[in-house]
Amino acid sequence: MNTNSLFRPFSLKSLNIKNRIVMAPMTRSFSPNGVPTADVAAYYRKRAEGEVGLILSEGTVINRVSSSNDANIPHFYGKDALAGWKNVIDDVHAENGAMGPQIWHMGIMDNHASGWVPSQPFEGPSGLNRPGNSNGKTMTEKDIADTIAAYGQAAADAKALGFDTVEIHGAHDYLIDQFFWDATNQRTDIYGGKTLAERSRFAIEVIKEVRKRVGEDFALIIRLSQFKPSAYDTKLAKTPQEMEAWINPLADAGVDIFHCSQRRFWEPEFEGSDLNFAGWAKKVSGKTTITVGSVGLTGEFLAAFAGESSQPSSLDELLRRFDRGDFDLVGVGRPLLADPFWTQKIREGRTGELKGFTKEALGELVM
Repeated sequence: MNTNSLFRPFSLKSLNIKNRIVMAPMTRSFSPNGVPTADVAAYYRKRAEGEVGLILSEGTVINRVSSSNDANIPHFYGKDALAGWKNVIDDVHAENGAMGPQIWHMGIMDNHASGWVPSQPFEGPSGLNRPGNSNGKTMTEKDIADTIAAYGQAAADAKALGFDTVEIHGAHDYLIDQFFWDATNQRTDIYGGKTLAERSRFAIEVIKEVRKRVGEDFALIIRLSQFKPSAYDTKLAKTPQEMEAWINPLADAGVDIFHCSQRRFWEPEFEGSDLNFAGWAKKVSGKTTITVGSVGLTGEFLAAFAGESSQPSSLDELLRRFDRGDFDLVGVGRPLLADPFWTQKIREGRTGELKGFTKEALGELVM
């Protein structure tokens, strides 16, 4: 494989990175009471040392009491948690890396297996996290306004701490995605609607608030997905026209980069074209896109969480699409979770040293 094209630098606003490899956000429940530890900082520093172009943090929750269903998911609010994140970004910068936090509200969730629950009910557009399943309350307009403000504050704090960018989590059936999906958004006010474009109002207001708080010069990413973990075959946008009506208002609100999550990056998004999700998002918006989904491994990530192991795989198809211009950046998840030096090994052609992935890697911070 000739991977030289993946190792060209990339710049956009506040973001200046050495290559096109992005460490995708992956949940790591290693922050007791929401505070990132020295081990968390060392984990990210090791990926910067391993030459990842841009590190996107695990989901880190905004200042809403019920924004998380896990006490060990990191917060992006409060003195102690923000001090922990300051240590993280300083360590990443010490290795000449770049990083952005993924700011997150999980919305209506199932209760965590540990039995821990937040002190207030989960909240979402209609109290649902999948069809027919209610485990929380319907947000009032005040709840919505306060949540939008909390997203803005988290983004402003990220910039103040010295992060290079910020990503809004709008995928995978969490809060923003629950507003997008008609199965979980049954509202009849201005935050509901029959069309995806209408149900995008909440996301647009979050993006506008974040853009206002960070200014025009700060790179803003949003992660989107068509599928739902509870409904793999779901497509929010069923046609290119629906995707354009969904994506472009988000871009107009202030998004610079669309992080397009798929289970398998090589799968076409619509009939009649081999473009994937990131390819179509770039085509309809003209914006920078990140592709992600089973890059560098034989198995896909949802199966991995169920315990399925994966082995290293060829990057030829990824490179064909990248060199064709389908997308600009490449999100890599499990290979970097298991091996901090994956990027360096790819650059140097050390493919014989690449590691597979097993579920055990989910249970530790691999250094």
